[in-house]
Amino acid sequence: MSELINNSVQRKEMLKTLILQLHKGIAPDEVKKQLVNLMGMVPYGDVVEVEQELISEGLPQEEVLRLCDIHSQVLEGRIDLSNVKFVPNGHPVDTFKMENRELEKVVESVFSIFEEIKKMEDDKVLNEQFMRLRSEFNKLMDVDKHYKRKEYLLFPFLEKMGITGPPTVMWGKHDEIRGKMKEAIETLEADGNITAGDAKTVIDLILIPTVKTIPDMIMKEEEILLPMCLDKLSEVDWYQIYTQTGEYGYCLFDPKEEWKPQGISVADEIHADENVIHLPSGSFTAKEINAILNTIPFDLTFVDKNDKVSYFTQGAERIFDRSRAILKRDVRMCHPPSSVHVVNQIIDDFKTGKQDRAPFWINMHGKFILIEYFALRGEDGEYLGTLEVSQDATNTRALQGEQRLLSYEKKGE
Repeated sequence: MSELINNSVQRKEMLKTLILQLHKGIAPDEVKKQLVNLMGMVPYGDVVEVEQELISEGLPQEEVLRLCDIHSQVLEGRIDLSNVKFVPNGHPVDTFKMENRELEKVVESVFSIFEEIKKMEDDKVLNEQFMRLRSEFNKLMDVDKHYKRKEYLLFPFLEKMGITGPPTVMWGKHDEIRGKMKEAIETLEADGNITAGDAKTVIDLILIPTVKTIPDMIMKEEEILLPMCLDKLSEVDWYQIYTQTGEYGYCLFDPKEEWKPQGISVADEIHADENVIHLPSGSFTAKEINAILNTIPFDLTFVDKNDKVSYFTQGAERIFDRSRAILKRDVRMCHPPSSVHVVNQIIDDFKTGKQDRAPFWINMHGKFILIEYFALRGEDGEYLGTLEVSQDATNTRALQGEQRLLSYEKKGE
């Protein structure tokens, strides 16, 4: 029979009928049996399109959200993934999947702790096991970053294409999971000792239902959402998602490989906010980075690869005077003739790769001054310039013992 339903329209109508049976209360096992007999494997794209059509035809999103997990239960193992597009390492979809693998490891660890507790006598007081559970659930809460990237980076592209219902439903599931996770963490952080008997009740009523939401969402992502997105989004779309990913952070996984689609032009590298500077480990505005550089307790001076002074910080406590008159001036002209040979030696050693760092320290006006020069290089080893870092290390050298967090001297005292 499944061979007969090979027309896309007929197939989606059949899937729609089966999903509506779930909403009318037909048992999921019975609907799954019909699905196997009538349709065999279901193309991943049909699932999203059918849910979108049902919502457009008047089925409330709240109703779809309520039975979303039952939809997944019926479809699990029946979705055809044979035509899913390949993605290279570093691609946003690859990162989503690698994060899912890390989440699965934590889920496995959590269930192993559950099994350990369930084997204990009911009157045994738990401390160590609950501490481990707290730690693992805190890791699982990192999924919030994973979900935010879907909500704020991925879903807007689908919405532009008129695919609004399924992203809204999935966002609702995200919020459900966040709520369950928060409740679970609050339960685990409650004061007082807990016996194994009480813990077993908490595990069955709160913790297990919470943990199961993670693999359930992974199935929805990897078997339905992400394959469909790979079909719908262009390489430029994915690159825009990739360049903005750092703003939201990563979930239990730090990508080591960068990704950029071939043939993309600089004009395609559009960010949500053109005033934001995007780097592999994060982002900030020009105003923020200027404040950062002027706040760190060092004097920084950057000399570009052509030996011209290109930048210096303007912190509150400068060690060596600088004025903007030195900008674009040859660095040799910024030093007395007696030390130019040292400058030349450092630059030559940095450019040839003989050295990457040159430290000096001097006593000046009763202060111990540390001056270090660093070669700046690109990923391919190309020399980009020299960074001079100067700091007053007098107080640092005099430190003894310990000073704990929040025991610092109050401002104005």
